[in-house]
Amino acid sequence: MADKKNLLLLFDHPTEPVFMDKGKKVTVFDVPDSFLTDRYRPISNEVQSRVGEKVEQRVPVREISIPDLRIPMSLGRDEQFSLFLPKHRRIAGRLIDIFMNMRSVDDLQSVAVYARDRVNPVLFNYALSVALLHRPDTQGLDLPSFSQTFPDRFIDSQVMRQLREESFVVQSGSRMPITIPRDYTASDLDPEHRLWYFREDLGINLHHWHWHLVYPFEATDRSIVAKDRRGELFYYMHQQVIARYNMERFSNNLSRVQPFNNLREPIAEGYFPKMDSLVASRAWPPRFENTRLSDLNREADQLNVEIGDLERWRDRIYEAIHQGFVMDERGTRIPLDEARGIDHLGNMIEASILSPNRVLYGDLHNNGHTFISYSHDPSNKHLESFGVMGDVSTAMRDPVFYKWHSYIDRIFQEHKSRLPAYTDTQLNYTGISITGIQVATNGGQANALSTFWQQSDVDLSRGFDFLPRGNVFARFSHLQHLPFTYTINVNNDGGAQRFGYCRIFMAPKNDERGQPMLLREQRLMMVELDKFVVSLNPGPNTIRRRSTESSVTIPFERTFRNLDANRPTTGSPEELEFNFCGCGWPNHMLIPKGLPEGLPCDLFVMISNYENDRVDQQLVGRCSDAASYCGVRDRLYPDRQAMGYPFDRLPRTGADRLVNFLTPNMSIVDVSIRHENRTVTRQTR
Repeated sequence: MADKKNLLLLFDHPTEPVFMDKGKKVTVFDVPDSFLTDRYRPISNEVQSRVGEKVEQRVPVREISIPDLRIPMSLGRDEQFSLFLPKHRRIAGRLIDIFMNMRSVDDLQSVAVYARDRVNPVLFNYALSVALLHRPDTQGLDLPSFSQTFPDRFIDSQVMRQLREESFVVQSGSRMPITIPRDYTASDLDPEHRLWYFREDLGINLHHWHWHLVYPFEATDRSIVAKDRRGELFYYMHQQVIARYNMERFSNNLSRVQPFNNLREPIAEGYFPKMDSLVASRAWPPRFENTRLSDLNREADQLNVEIGDLERWRDRIYEAIHQGFVMDERGTRIPLDEARGIDHLGNMIEASILSPNRVLYGDLHNNGHTFISYSHDPSNKHLESFGVMGDVSTAMRDPVFYKWHSYIDRIFQEHKSRLPAYTDTQLNYTGISITGIQVATNGGQANALSTFWQQSDVDLSRGFDFLPRGNVFARFSHLQHLPFTYTINVNNDGGAQRFGYCRIFMAPKNDERGQPMLLREQRLMMVELDKFVVSLNPGPNTIRRRSTESSVTIPFERTFRNLDANRPTTGSPEELEFNFCGCGWPNHMLIPKGLPEGLPCDLFVMISNYENDRVDQQLVGRCSDAASYCGVRDRLYPDRQAMGYPFDRLPRTGADRLVNFLTPNMSIVDVSIRHENRTVTRQTR
């Protein structure tokens, strides 16, 4: 019987032939001659014996009857793969189905080995990743970080050349990390470039890729797509990205991002990625300033869509919101109510297979990405592929991503604004009052948070093909903060122990002009920092919670998958949850950069009634700890309230400011985020 861990070796060196050696322990697959491609089948003995000279482990591959791979193979191996293109989503869905339907790990290994040299490498990585995440017999596998296998999607092409030179010339144990420059995509003449550290952060872009692995668009097995509150999570995760991005803009003396409301106006911002695609052997195309969208007519991509289509879909979605219902494909009305309305709307706007009516409401979100990503060559006249907005692992690098998603979020907010405001009864927790909040770094000043720059190393060797083996380290700069602790004093006036759900948010106090924000605006910038259950004894209670325990984030080691040292015991319940841990906001980006003089913020804490919020289920393992943006694997979302509660709706009459919104079970404290322009090097690899 095949060892399922060997499947992970198929991610290594994605453009090399499958029979080449892989892994830290030199391993080769014994590939049947019939599985080899036409180029290598005639010389199989020669190439396989040469590769096998230093082998430490051999993996036998059973020869089986291979399913029909014509649809997955219809995407060329040297083409770019995009989840935003309907044709590519159908191709990926078919390959996922093939991998999911294999009866055993042995058969999965055989068909994956056969497919690996025949289908597009990025398509292969995506489809196999989704299958390994969702097959019962492959759970617990530690999927390698996408940045390790396709580093070209994350770093400057000049650095790639330096890394190749280092790995070719220098022996493995003596190689030095190559530093990725901080300012390689633009200069300070471009105000948007002040946010390079957010948009081009490796961890943030990996979070976006991994979220779409956990929540794929298409598959014949509907359960792979139809996860609990998936549409609402699509809304909330992206809403939080925009809120975080706007806080970073305030941290750089920039105003909030302007939504891309008029699809016929030019896009003011340009973006020049300075990256090469190793799969396509092409540079990622730039987008010049003031580029306009055009109707798409690209026969090779089966795209024939007009800007008017996007506008019609948008108008129909708005009409549904204003009518309070959507129409499914049978003409049945589905209410956009308080309970499920946002979930239906999320499925409809994202346009996964869960959309109630893709014919009527179209494919707005995905096509927006596609239109922008092809704006440099809408008719394929120059045979150019899509720009970074066309790939989930690169889209967040582009300033226009945030304009587009601000536009998408406005549609969601139109629905939210039509829901009744939360009443005092829905917000209060009778008998529970918060008497004090403090947040402090270790030994630091109270209610003052501190950020700085950090340099960390990431091993990219799995993605360096046709080169000597061994570690290949890139050193990148990223934002970091001093760890901090919340201290929350709570009084329980009841005579018995009670349970509460502690919800922590933060938002800027003032707007771009330095004026105190109205709550109807401030609520849209409320960034969730943490959410956890507390036990409250009668009388006074003191709650302490570390920033590293956040329900939003995952630690550095999980973001970059350096997991060998702290992996759970094989076969344990914790291990079954483990590869879900790749999904989560990177902990080093938990709080915004702030300003040298300090960014004034409101830190908000609420303790709601856990009896009203609880979802009765067993949360086995350790990957429920980034549940806020990612949910929990094979479980219900662990909070009955709407995502973003209590700020997901307009405030009640009279609560025009945050201080007027508070009930006794809520409290706020002024917090300042100060940025020190210093750089420290992370001590461990």
